[in-house]
Amino acid sequence: MGALDGKVALVTGAGKNIGRAVALLLARDGAAVAVNGRADRGAVEGVVAEIAAAGGRAIAVMGDVSDEAQVASMVQHAAEELGGIDILVSNAGLRRQTAFLDISLAEWREILSVALDGAFLLSRAVVPHMIRRGGGAFIAMSGISNHVGTPNRCHVSASKAGLEGLVRSLAVELAPHRITCNCVAPGAIDTARGSAAGPMPPSLMASIPLARRGTVDEIAGMVRLLAGPEGAYVTGQTIHVNGGTYLT
Repeated sequence: MGALDGKVALVTGAGKNIGRAVALLLARDGAAVAVNGRADRGAVEGVVAEIAAAGGRAIAVMGDVSDEAQVASMVQHAAEELGGIDILVSNAGLRRQTAFLDISLAEWREILSVALDGAFLLSRAVVPHMIRRGGGAFIAMSGISNHVGTPNRCHVSASKAGLEGLVRSLAVELAPHRITCNCVAPGAIDTARGSAAGPMPPSLMASIPLARRGTVDEIAGMVRLLAGPEGAYVTGQTIHVNGGTYLT
């Protein structure tokens, strides 16, 4: 018996990196998982196949989290196929390196539409399912950038700061429904970075007291704690997983 037996999770941006690790870990502990991606169906179906090969249950739910109609459709599909939704992990996001004076309004809105609008649309669609099932857990993926100040990422930082504000307010508003809401803020994590994210600054390693990058499994482990019974008394928090780079 896994601690998440009988639970259903929707994980966005789950075709690779942190999202993939989260989906695999939640499934390992018994949750049925709706694995979301926007465009790379092969990667998403690969994660579904990994879960199935390990004896778990998973489905692919493709969709753009910044599109209201697509979010409604994929949430409804996941709930119908898997029986409901208890855990939402809003992980999808865009990492972009652009100097402030070069950021167009279109790029600004594009970045905010995924991390912030996406979390709003997802939670609004999923929360009614959680209420019907007597509670749930919403975990959103923030980051260290908006806490330390990062050049060329002011749009990303703004989206994550807004995300943390959304989660704090939801934590209070949804507490009567036994729904916890938290953010996980990774530091320097060893992931496959897209070209738009740019290289990780070499100086970053010198600022990490533990003197190494984190792993996707370490981030997934924190998400798993917040999603399970062990995290039921934690809500409204931003949990930093950064090797000591930023201390609250």
